[in-house]
Amino acid sequence: MFRIVRSRTLATLHEECARVESIETEALSLRADLETQEQGYLAVIKQTSRERDDARAEAEAARTQVEAALAQVLLDAEDRVALRALLRTARKQAKTLDRVFVLFRHGSLHSVHASMEAAEGAAEAEGAPRSGWTSQPPGAAMPPADQVAWRVQPLKLGGCQ
Repeated sequence: MFRIVRSRTLATLHEECARVESIETEALSLRADLETQEQGYLAVIKQTSRERDDARAEAEAARTQVEAALAQVLLDAEDRVALRALLRTARKQAKTLDRVFVLFRHGSLHSVHASMEAAEGAAEAEGAPRSGWTSQPPGAAMPPADQVAWRVQPLKLGGCQ
């Protein structure tokens, strides 16, 4: 069967066909552009992911270094405290005595001690009362030694001055 088509209709069909072909060409071009942009975006995403992973690794390394430094600071502080305690102990042990405390019993030399407390303790161990220890005010006359049961007298060391 034959169909008769007018020339105007045929021309319109040819124009629409040409327009469809140009739209198809433009669509293919746009698709190629989109694929190129997609590849670029994927490359940017990969690069950004690598940079993020590197930054995380650097942050972890820095955190580890900070923890190690903090631990070292704490150890150093403990070392300083221990050193101060050792220095105090060494100073106490190395301290030279500038005086001794002599314990007399009825005026006779009984013993010599490094501190007043040690002399009083020695007298108490020999039977002296725990209370009643007094000191003479400076410049006051001391009672005769034979009249006092127990007496502790500080004496300076190091010769005459």
